[in-house]
Amino acid sequence: MKHLSSGTYLSISSGLRMSGSFDKQWEKKEDSSLGKSVRDAIREPAPLKPRMDAAVRRIRLQIQKLEQENARQNERDKTLFKKVVESFANHDTAHANIFANELAELRRMAKITLNSQIALDQIMLRIESASELGDLTYTLLPVISVIRDIRTAMSSVNPQIAKELGDISNLLSGLVMDVGSTMGMSVNFQSANEDAQKIIEEAAVVAEKRMQETFPELPGKDSIRGPIS
Repeated sequence: MKHLSSGTYLSISSGLRMSGSFDKQWEKKEDSSLGKSVRDAIREPAPLKPRMDAAVRRIRLQIQKLEQENARQNERDKTLFKKVVESFANHDTAHANIFANELAELRRMAKITLNSQIALDQIMLRIESASELGDLTYTLLPVISVIRDIRTAMSSVNPQIAKELGDISNLLSGLVMDVGSTMGMSVNFQSANEDAQKIIEEAAVVAEKRMQETFPELPGKDSIRGPIS
């Protein structure tokens, strides 16, 4: 487990050794006392594990939506690519430029979509590891940062997915803050930027490779004016 400096955030596993309160917060057991249930509902935030499970389900749903979005973009790419090739073969430079520019914009959005999907896949692996290791705070801080970056990028591609990612980010942020409150530790969201950037960069490398494998290069593109991807 990675050690953290004083003044940032502490790992949940370390906190478990200091306090037994996290177990109660992670997954509360039913109590027959109605009075105690009411007091718990007033004094303590909702159990952490159900909220974590809900976040995981919502992230998986967004991954599925991104896969569907990418599939639609791929089909549209095939259609536009065919039109570019046909226009070029017919020496119709004007239409070749129009279709090529549209194709370039489509591929830009497809790259964002694929990059977002891959990043969320990596996020899922980290969250699942956190559930096993109990190191939620350390793991979720960069995850939240990545989701916010993906939300911003996807806002121009699919606003609905971007909105859902914003909601997920808020859910995870609240969970982290409650963990910090439960364990009596300070939470610093800025300290996870380096790890978040690493996730984004790794996803971008994989996305670029898949883009090159998926989308064919336009024939004779140097003779067609316009920003062809």
